[in-house]
Amino acid sequence: MKKKKIPVIAIIFIAIALLFMKLGIVPQRHPKEVHVSRVIDGDTIELSNKEIVRYIGIDTPELREKKDAGWIYNPRPYAEAAKDFNKRLVEGRLVRLELDVQKKDKYGRTLAYVYVEDKMINSEMLKEGYAMIYTYPPNVKYTEEFLAAQKFARDNNKGLWDRVDDGIISSFEARENMGLVRIVEAEVLSTFISERMLILNCRENFKIVIFKNNLAYFPASISRSPESYFKHKKVKLYGLIQEYKGATEIIVQDPSQLEIVE
Repeated sequence: MKKKKIPVIAIIFIAIALLFMKLGIVPQRHPKEVHVSRVIDGDTIELSNKEIVRYIGIDTPELREKKDAGWIYNPRPYAEAAKDFNKRLVEGRLVRLELDVQKKDKYGRTLAYVYVEDKMINSEMLKEGYAMIYTYPPNVKYTEEFLAAQKFARDNNKGLWDRVDDGIISSFEARENMGLVRIVEAEVLSTFISERMLILNCRENFKIVIFKNNLAYFPASISRSPESYFKHKKVKLYGLIQEYKGATEIIVQDPSQLEIVE
C-alpha cells in the first residue's frame, strides 16, 4: 500500500502551530459577534449571554462609591457622560471581543478589547476624553495606541481634559478637585513600597500611586531606591484625582504623567 503524501501547505501549518506551542503563543480566536444587552458604566458592559465584560486599558469615572458594607450612587464628574457615550456606541449592538494575555479579572469579568465593526471602543472612549489610560500588565497590547488616543483628547480639551492646562494646583487643593483631571504640584514627604505598589506620601494626605507592574516603564533607580529618588523632592504630575480610604490620590500609569521639578 502506498503511503499518502502530506501536502506541503499542511506541513507549513503544522510547523507554525508547533512553533507557537513552543513559544507559548496561543492565537486568540475572535468569537462570533454577540449583542450588548446593557451598559453598566463607561468601561463595563453586559452581553446577551449574561457575560460581564470590562474594557482593557482604560478607566472611567465611578458612578458609585463604597460605603460601609455596600455601594451608594455618587457619580464623579463625567461618570454619567462616559456611560451615556458608551451606550451610544454599543448598547443593543453586535460587538466582537479580542482577548489579551489575562482573560479575567479578580471579579470574574472578561477582560477584552471591544469592537463594533472595525472600531475599537476602548480607544474611542480615550480619544473622546471619557476615559483615562489604565495600563495593567500583562494586558498591554495596545498601550501605544491608547497613549496616542489620550494625547489627542488632552490636546483638544475633550471631556475629562477640559481646562486641565488652565493652571497647576497644590496638594492642599486636591480635595476640592475630586473626580477631575488636574495638574498637581506636591512635595514628597516619604515613600512606601509593598508587593503591589509604590506610594509617594505628600502633604495634606495626598498620595501618588504607581503599581509595581508599571514600574518597569520608569527608571530602574526608582525600584531600587524610591526613598532617595523622591523624598523631599517637589514633583509635578497630572491625572484623575480620586479618594481612597480618606486620602486623595492620583494613580500614575505612565512616566509621562510625573516629573521631578526640584
